[in-house]
Amino acid sequence: MRESFDLIGVGLGPFNLGLAALLEPTELDGLFLDESDSFHWHEGMLIEGTTLEVPFLADLVTLADPTNPYSYCNYLREHDRIYEFYFYETFQIPRREYDDYLRWTATSLDSPQFDRRVMAIDYEPAHEQFVVTAVSPSTGDRYEYVADDVVVGVGTTPQLPDGFRGHPASDVFHTASYRSHIGRCVEADSITVVGSGQSAAEVFLDLLDRQPAGAYRLDWLTRSAGFFPMEYSKLGLQHFTPEYTQYVTSLSQETRDELIPEQDLLYKGIDVETSAAIYELLYERSIGCRDPAIGLLAETAVQSIDCVDDGYRLHCNRTLTDESFVHESDVVVCGTGYERARPAFYDPLVDRIATDDQGRFAITADYRLPIEDVPGRLFVQNAELHTHGVGTPDLGLGCYRNSRIANQLLGRTEYPEDSDTVFQDFSLEAFLERTPASTRRTDDEQRHHHQ
Repeated sequence: MRESFDLIGVGLGPFNLGLAALLEPTELDGLFLDESDSFHWHEGMLIEGTTLEVPFLADLVTLADPTNPYSYCNYLREHDRIYEFYFYETFQIPRREYDDYLRWTATSLDSPQFDRRVMAIDYEPAHEQFVVTAVSPSTGDRYEYVADDVVVGVGTTPQLPDGFRGHPASDVFHTASYRSHIGRCVEADSITVVGSGQSAAEVFLDLLDRQPAGAYRLDWLTRSAGFFPMEYSKLGLQHFTPEYTQYVTSLSQETRDELIPEQDLLYKGIDVETSAAIYELLYERSIGCRDPAIGLLAETAVQSIDCVDDGYRLHCNRTLTDESFVHESDVVVCGTGYERARPAFYDPLVDRIATDDQGRFAITADYRLPIEDVPGRLFVQNAELHTHGVGTPDLGLGCYRNSRIANQLLGRTEYPEDSDTVFQDFSLEAFLERTPASTRRTDDEQRHHHQ
């Protein structure tokens, strides 16, 4: 038997959870499906002392609707923690509390449905509706839903390079599962962290903090040019705004493909506080000419990992000097990023979804997948880095994207779609409009200037 809804959401991370929270008080009847048995958010990286990398105002709803009952401030009120937070006096909240806030929201909303793995999304022209097929991972039962619109927000999965695979998960594992392997780490004689992003830095700091009790050797290797900080200046952060997103979508795909790879440190790298904490701890450990038993080496690509009798051998290459060496370690923690594979549930429609010349979905400025001969709307969340820019995975832009999606679903402007929130201009047109002393050259003037 089919169940019918106005909207089906596929995946239930922070972005689709935020959309569910914004739609809860409206007349739209939505259902959000997730294959997990309950809400989970980066459990393996909920390390004691780590914080969210965006201010608490970047919760599920506040930047779109501060009065929504699923705001972080209301979560504090409902949990009798409002004064504790008031005296906490910080914008970046503990990651563990953000996770608790998300869980509270997921269990409070009516629309989430867990234990549902979506297998296929198709479209029935006769009824002008999408058909979403799902199964229960726990029972194997099959379910079928129909809806006018679909929003996909399935996120990314941890990535291990080919040369890192095939080893026991207790010894060679991704940072995404770090917390479940801490026991193994502290019993090892040597640990190596690979990667230079925030997750790798947080794992290194946690292991460094535990090192005196474990007495293990701790090394950190990265193919990056250094252990560089993430851009977090106030002017730099203006790239995570609706205006910048709108500017990026106005560019050609060729221009976007040149621009985005040059902006890694806007959303990758190590935050300044984590970097400082690592250095300060190393400094303390080295007082009195002590050896803190650590090693940090950049510009080093780990090409493969082999198993040896008493651990693992990492085959490495210094990319700058093209020198090769072998490094041995009992445990290897891989901060090797995440990948976005195209889910199989797109298969019934994939031949009709518009793509660019690299085979990527040609996502529209309003977050839709253009599908040939399908008038229904299929939206995507956090899959549009190549079309919308570096702010795509940023929690702070989730409300803006959800406002645009919700307004389309509801057929009215229920939530604001901000467009004038920063001091910087990104397009020449915007700058000229604000700056009377500047004028655009005519084509004739441009040609004369280059002669």
